Amino acid sequence: MSAPRQIIMIRHGQSEANLDQSIYNRVPDYRIPLAELGREQASAAGDEVRSRLAGEKVCVYVSPYLRAYETLEALQLGTLVDRVIEEPRLREQDWANFQNQLDIADQKELRNAYGHFFYRFREGESGSDVYDRISSFMETLYRHWSKPSYAPNTLLVTHGLTMRLFCMRWFHWSVEYFESLNNPGNAEVRTLVRQREKYVLDTPFAQWSPISETRTVLDAPRMVW
Repeated sequence: MSAPRQIIMIRHGQSEANLDQSIYNRVPDYRIPLAELGREQASAAGDEVRSRLAGEKVCVYVSPYLRAYETLEALQLGTLVDRVIEEPRLREQDWANFQNQLDIADQKELRNAYGHFFYRFREGESGSDVYDRISSFMETLYRHWSKPSYAPNTLLVTHGLTMRLFCMRWFHWSVEYFESLNNPGNAEVRTLVRQREKYVLDTPFAQWSPISETRTVLDAPRMVW
């Protein structure tokens, strides 16, 4: 087939770090597990994903982070899964190695002033870096979709920022519009549904500021210095 019927994306459930951010200072980010509530959230989301699949097979791409794998496990998709592919390009934005809470808090303040897309954490990535690896991942998707045996559905088990940037790249949203969007909640699902030759997003991301998809930096207020 040339393209899947739908591209389903899910953010991992609540993690232990969502409850206690000090864990970042002693556990590698990719090894942080789901909290008990996160497992429950992912299990509930499994009902929605299975309903969307309607008995059809799905090819799964999962972030290599423990909380993403545990989310996939909790979805309980069973025999609907055609193949699971670990995809490092779907990982969380890199902020640092072991994270100092006070330093990260200071950098978050700087990021809010500078902009989430372009601000680069001192030991990590900017949103634009994640955008670039998502663009590379899409090239892989297109190659996979060209295979006649590809499943009729695609599932990405990933992270909130990564989901927003995937949609930004797919729909060619402007940087200004991206900056207005909030992350989905833990274990929330978003689906790109194919309608003829194009895809539409079933549920928009919530906005903290009412900015249109076509707004650019030319429409932003002038900086004062």
